[in-house]
Amino acid sequence: MGQVIQSRRMRLREATIAEIKSTALQHMASSGTAAVSLRAIARDMGMTAAAIYSYFDTRDNLISVLIADVYSTLADTLETAIDGCPADSPQAQLIAFGSAYRTWAINNPEEFRLVYGDPAPDYRPPEGGAAAEAEHRSCAVLTGIIAAAWPTARYLCTEDTHSWADFDPQFAGLIQQSFPGLPPAAVALSLRVWGRLHGLVTLEVYGHLRPQVSDPAKLYRTELTDLAHSLGRTAADDSHHSAATA
Repeated sequence: MGQVIQSRRMRLREATIAEIKSTALQHMASSGTAAVSLRAIARDMGMTAAAIYSYFDTRDNLISVLIADVYSTLADTLETAIDGCPADSPQAQLIAFGSAYRTWAINNPEEFRLVYGDPAPDYRPPEGGAAAEAEHRSCAVLTGIIAAAWPTARYLCTEDTHSWADFDPQFAGLIQQSFPGLPPAAVALSLRVWGRLHGLVTLEVYGHLRPQVSDPAKLYRTELTDLAHSLGRTAADDSHHSAATA
């Protein structure tokens, strides 16, 4: 009987936590990330302020959990997208990755802003923890694609002089652990590729492409296709292409 009561209490607690997080996301969608307030959430849920603090002791704790959830969902989405691609085709994987990334961002703008914008005024993320682990997992998807394309994609880094000292030590350690033998130039390339894709997605999510582009999806597909083709080309291919178009 005691186990039944404990199990029921656990289910109720999990349901309440899920409702708190859902309400927080609703506040973000209607009023932005600055609207996240434990007292406001408690009021909407018919709870006392004291009661909600038994689930999340601070607003920053709630935001950190939300960030971890968002990164985990994003990582699931990206991993699922590339699972159906041939293992020996980083080009197809990059197309699938980029397409899934943009679709997720467009369909979840507040979640995108939460993890890639300013989460909330005066928010101080904890060091390490679930949020950091989930972020690394989502980043590792693209790094894995670049690792699969290396060294064919080396021509994109002909003048790259990056060393491990150029990266945050914790980040470098995680990469070296996840991808043994991957050189710093390949890691820099993965960040550059992500920057190009993320840049266009960010401009679209924040509405900065509207005055210039009638079809942001087409612009993004062009960039994504160009990047994917680049991963499969060699320095010799690039020299031949330049000579043919000169």
